[in-house]
Amino acid sequence: MSETFTGEGIFPKGGLNEAYAQYFTGTSYLAVLSTEGVFIGNVTFEPGCRNFWHVHHKGGQILLVTGGRGWYQEAGKPARKLLPGDVVNIPAETRHWHGAAKDSWFVHVAIEVPAEGKSNEWLEPVTDEEYNALD
Repeated sequence: MSETFTGEGIFPKGGLNEAYAQYFTGTSYLAVLSTEGVFIGNVTFEPGCRNFWHVHHKGGQILLVTGGRGWYQEAGKPARKLLPGDVVNIPAETRHWHGAAKDSWFVHVAIEVPAEGKSNEWLEPVTDEEYNALD
C-alpha cells in the first residue's frame, strides 16, 4: 500500500466517528454499511489513532482490513500487524484493541457477530507507552 494512502477506500469513509469518539485516541471516521440483521461499519483511522481496550460480550466481531497498516492486540498477547486482506476473528469476551500504525491511515470493515443480548464494554485507553513500543 502506498504511503500516500489517505484513508479513501472501496467503501465510503463516512463522517467523523462522533458517537464513539470518547473511546478512541485520535481521530476516526465511521460509515455504517448495513444494519440489516448484522451491523457492518467501515471504520477509518487517521495515523496514530486507536480505540480503547474493549470487550464484545456474547457476539464477538470480525474485522476485514481494506487499507493502510494497523494493529490488533488481545490482552496478554503480542500485537499483530494488520495489512489489506487480513481477517481478524475476535471471539466474544476477548479483551482487545485495534487501530492505525503511527505513520499510516488504517481502514477495516467491522462486522458484529449477531447474538442475543450482545453488548460492548469499553475499558481504559491503550497507553502511549504500550502503543509506542510497537515496531
